[in-house]
Amino acid sequence: MKAIADVLGVVARFALWLSGTGLVAMTACVAWQVFSRYLLNHSPSWTEATSVLLMGWFIFLGAAVGIREGYHLSFDVVLYVLPEGGKRLMHTISDLVVTGFGLGMVIYGFKLAYGTWDATMPALGIPGGFALVPVIIGGVLVVIFSLERIARRLAGLETARFGEVDLPVE
Repeated sequence: MKAIADVLGVVARFALWLSGTGLVAMTACVAWQVFSRYLLNHSPSWTEATSVLLMGWFIFLGAAVGIREGYHLSFDVVLYVLPEGGKRLMHTISDLVVTGFGLGMVIYGFKLAYGTWDATMPALGIPGGFALVPVIIGGVLVVIFSLERIARRLAGLETARFGEVDLPVE
């Protein structure tokens, strides 16, 4: 389990760095758009489309890493009154639902990307389906990270929950 956790930790860090780089690049695109529009009086056509495309990448990659680290949304009021075994069961059910959602992202994201691949994004000149690639990759990571959480729980290891410090892998 430790070797798998180590590999997935590297994948998560890479996804997070890629996500952060996308956020910085999007900020630069928007800044260039504003600078060009108001100071040069000429707006490049590619900046808005590129910003939206980059936004998809950093949102879906960052969300997947957030799931691995226990930062996804949850409704945990009931957990305060459940015994420890009930809490573990509810966390596992939550992770199974998230896994199903990730599978939906992969399946339907692929169908949408396949259906729109022949269309071209006019401002960028790339296939329209490329905008859905982050949905697919994010979905794959959501599935992998959710299954890791379930496997850790079944192995008796802790999983990170929102607000907790990093837990050792053991």
